[in-house]
Amino acid sequence: MAGFMSLMCCVAALTAGTATADAKELSITTIKQDPYIMSKGPELEGYCIDLISELSKRLGFSYKLQLVKDNRYGAMDASGKWNGMIGEVIRGEADLAVAPLTLTATREQFVDMTTPFMQTGLSFLLRRDKASEGSSFSLLSPFSPSMWGGILIAFLLTGLCIFLVGRISPTEWAEPETEEHSFTLLHSFWYLTGGLTLQGAGPHPKALSGRVVSAIWWLFAVLLLASYFGNFTSKLHSSKQLPVESFEDLSNQNAIDYGTVEGGSSMSFFKNSKNPVYHRIYQHMERKKSYVSSMEEGIRRAQEGNFAFIGEAVSLDLATARYCDLHRSQEVIAMRAYSIAAPEGSPLVKNLSLAILELSESGELTSLRHKWWATSCVGADGADASGALQPHDLQGLFLFLGLGLGVGLLLALLELVSRAHNQAKDSKKSCCSVLTSELNRRFGSKRASADQEDSDKNKA
Repeated sequence: MAGFMSLMCCVAALTAGTATADAKELSITTIKQDPYIMSKGPELEGYCIDLISELSKRLGFSYKLQLVKDNRYGAMDASGKWNGMIGEVIRGEADLAVAPLTLTATREQFVDMTTPFMQTGLSFLLRRDKASEGSSFSLLSPFSPSMWGGILIAFLLTGLCIFLVGRISPTEWAEPETEEHSFTLLHSFWYLTGGLTLQGAGPHPKALSGRVVSAIWWLFAVLLLASYFGNFTSKLHSSKQLPVESFEDLSNQNAIDYGTVEGGSSMSFFKNSKNPVYHRIYQHMERKKSYVSSMEEGIRRAQEGNFAFIGEAVSLDLATARYCDLHRSQEVIAMRAYSIAAPEGSPLVKNLSLAILELSESGELTSLRHKWWATSCVGADGADASGALQPHDLQGLFLFLGLGLGVGLLLALLELVSRAHNQAKDSKKSCCSVLTSELNRRFGSKRASADQEDSDKNKA
């Protein structure tokens, strides 16, 4: 009986504790930073908002959000007092701090922090034309894939056009029955290839229409090659001048300036590091005073060129997803993690840590990452950002070629119509019948031409 009464007391106590926890509304402090916390009208949205929502569903608590008053993450001043979100949690002004809050040994001494919900490290950001991106196919890099496709289509259409002009024009092929046709389909493509290499390949067109098409193609080829070699030289010079792929490359050159956010954890890492490369980077930033006041300023300076912004890789990934002209180094150092902060001894920490582990194992955290780090450069394939020429960059050149091909075909038809008209006048036949006969002789089979001649003799 005594055991039963003790069990009932424990159940009652647990029920009362749960009811108390449910009744209390948690106060959560946070800070605005894309894409963790962003304004959407009067409300807030972002990665951390979705994370808080998922945690509240799993643990069954209600909450209210408030932005940190001094717009700081949390650091200890000279007097030993904490500012920012950490300070609000220590003073009891907030029950939790949910933000991209770096888990550090110093913070862990004054607050309890949960299992990390995101891992990151330090990397740096450059404009794409300042980054070395070597490739086995660098000879193709001056033109984008769509540009190469457009050139191939232009080559095939021009070859077909000069073949048709060679057959249609009576100046080029006067007597189909006795003369050999110079511009076969194979020779037409060989002739155009000679134009692309600026060498030429005979025989050359004799008719005005063929010469117009030939001249247009040669001009197209010269301007195309000029564009190719100009862009290739520029890319080659850029990649050789500034091969920056790692922090060691960054520290060993003086052409590109670099810096990180002043007073942040990234600056502290370089300041306290015993690694000679990282310490040399800190000395450079101190000497040049190349710090930036915020991540936004660092991204802007990186876009302007000749500046590498050093920051946390996960934030830099967001910048490269939004701005296609930026490139993040593949090297990541000083691995760190983002965590949720709570007052020391808070019973929430263990439950929050378990819930974060469950979200990680179920793939929810990965889904949230894909949602808020979605790139706006999908389908661009880096072509615009890397400086490769697109079809619209040489749109006028392609239109000029198309117009030239149309004029050449029109001239060839006029030459054939003029010949048909003269023959019709001499033989006293209709112009249409003579024109049809000429087209049959040039494009029909020899058997069809012979049948046509026999028919004409029988009628005579």
